[in-house]
Amino acid sequence: MRPNIVFAFADDWGRYASAYRGQPGESSIHELIETPNFDRIANEGTLFLNANVPAPSCTPCRSSILTGRYFWQTGQGAILQGARWDETIPTYPLILEKAGYHIGYTYKVWAPGVSINAPYGGKRTQYESAGNRFNQFSEEVTERPKSQSIEDAKQELLDETGANFDSFLNARTDSDEPFCYWWGPTNTHRTWQQGSGKNLWNIDPDDLEGRMPDFLPDVHEIREDFADYLGECQAFDSGLGVIIERLEAAGELDNTMIVVSGDHGIPGFPRAKCNLYNFGTEVAMAVRWPKEVAEGRTVQDFVNLMDLAPTFLEAAGVDFPADMTANSLIPLLKSEANGQVEPERSFVVTGKERHNIIDGAKEGEALPYPMRSLRTQDFLYIHNFEPDRWPAGDPGGLDDPTAEPPPAQELLDSYTVVYPDFDRGPTRSWMIFNRAKPEVAPLFELGFGKRPQEELYDLRSDPDYMNNLATDPAYEKTREQLHGQLMRILIEQKDPRVVENPPRFEFPPYAGPNPPEWDAERLRQEKLMHPNN
Repeated sequence: MRPNIVFAFADDWGRYASAYRGQPGESSIHELIETPNFDRIANEGTLFLNANVPAPSCTPCRSSILTGRYFWQTGQGAILQGARWDETIPTYPLILEKAGYHIGYTYKVWAPGVSINAPYGGKRTQYESAGNRFNQFSEEVTERPKSQSIEDAKQELLDETGANFDSFLNARTDSDEPFCYWWGPTNTHRTWQQGSGKNLWNIDPDDLEGRMPDFLPDVHEIREDFADYLGECQAFDSGLGVIIERLEAAGELDNTMIVVSGDHGIPGFPRAKCNLYNFGTEVAMAVRWPKEVAEGRTVQDFVNLMDLAPTFLEAAGVDFPADMTANSLIPLLKSEANGQVEPERSFVVTGKERHNIIDGAKEGEALPYPMRSLRTQDFLYIHNFEPDRWPAGDPGGLDDPTAEPPPAQELLDSYTVVYPDFDRGPTRSWMIFNRAKPEVAPLFELGFGKRPQEELYDLRSDPDYMNNLATDPAYEKTREQLHGQLMRILIEQKDPRVVENPPRFEFPPYAGPNPPEWDAERLRQEKLMHPNN
C-alpha cells in the first residue's frame, strides 16, 4: 500500500522546538518553547540534529526541495524577486500526481505560489476554502473582538487549518487514493504582533537573558522580538496538531509519512535568514512513518532538505528523474541506528545568490551577494564571491555611524529603504538606531557590514562564529581542505558561479532591474501576501 505524504513546512522556522532540549550543541532557548506535536513526530519517528536548507531564502529553498536539485540548478527559481518557473524542470508533487496521487497544498509553497504555472500546480491544487488567516496568527488573535477569549480566537484559526485540510481530503476521487499534501503556514514569517510571545503564549522575553547568541545584543527589545517569534513557532505546532488529529480521525495516520521542517532561520535578525551561518541555515526536522521508521531515533547525519524530493518519490515507489542531484533519505530513515548513520553525510553545502534587490541601485542594477558554504560537525567555511558588495544590501549611507537613520516607523514599514536584504522588524530598527554605541558597533558590523572573501569558524570553541580564522596560520590546512572540497562540489554540480566566466547570475534576469512584467501592482500583491519575503 503506497503511503500518503504530509509535509508540514513553516516559513522562516529555524531549529526551535522542545524536542531539541539537551541535545548536543543545542541552545538553551529550547527550554523556553513547547512544541508537543513536533515532539510527538520526533518521539514516534526520527529527529534530525543536523538538517540544513539548501539556501536561506524562501524561493530558492523551495525550488530545491520541489526539484531535488541545488538551487543554482533551478533556473530563475534560484532567486526571489524576479523568480520565474522553468516548466521543463520536473517537481516531485506533479510526478506523484501522474503516478496516481491526489496532491494539494494550503498557504505557501513556492513564492509567488499563486500563478497558474507554479510548480505545485498553482490555484488548481490550492485548498484554502476556509481562509488563510492562520498566516497572521498573532495579529488575528490580538485583534479579536473584546467578547472573544484568547483561547477561542486561537481555536478559530486552528479550525481554519482543519477545515482546509478536510477540503483537501474530501476532494479525493477515491477514498483509497494516496495523497501528498503540503501545509505551509507563514505566521513565523514577518510580521508578527509585538508582545505576542508573552501575551499569547506566556513566553517571558527576559527569560531569554543570557541565552542569546553572542552576536545579538542581549537587551529587552531584542529578547521580546525573539520571544514573539517563539510564540509563532508554538502557533505552528498547534496547527500541526490539528493535521495529526485529522489524519487520525480519517484512519490515515499510520499510513502517512509526516515530515516537519522549515525553510530557513529567523527573519529580521543579523546573521540569520539570507545568511549562511548556522542561525540562517539550520532547521528543525522530524519524520514519522510507522512500520518503516523506528521510534525515538536521533540522527546526526548532515541532511540537505533538497533530499526530500527523491525521498518522497522513493517512498511512493516512483522513479525519479535521472538529473535529480539530491540523495534519498530512505536508507537513512529505515536504519535503526542512532548518531552518525551514513558516513558520507558528514557535511552539507548551502548557498545564496539574490534575495531582494540589494546592491548597485545607483546604477539601476540589482546585483546579488553570492556566497557558498560547507558545514561539517566541527567547522563552518563560507566563500563570499563579491566581498566588495553589501551582504545585507545597500546601507543608504548608514555605514557612517554618525548618519541619521530614517524615522523609526519608516524603518518598520518600508520594504527597501536601507539594508533591503534584511527583514524589517524591531531588532533591525534597534540595531540601526544604536549602531554607534561602543558595545553595539562590533555586533552591528558583524551583521550588516562587508565581509572578507573567506570565513572559517571552529565551532568546537566558537559555536556562535564570532572569530574568523580564515587567515590564521594554525588553521591554514583546514581552510585549504574545506575550500577545495567546496569548490570540487560546485564544479561537479555545475554551479554557474564557478564554472561560467562571467557567471549568468551577474546579468538579467538574475541581476539588473526586475523584468517589465514584474509591475508595481504585482509587486504590491506579493508584499501583501508575503511581506518582506
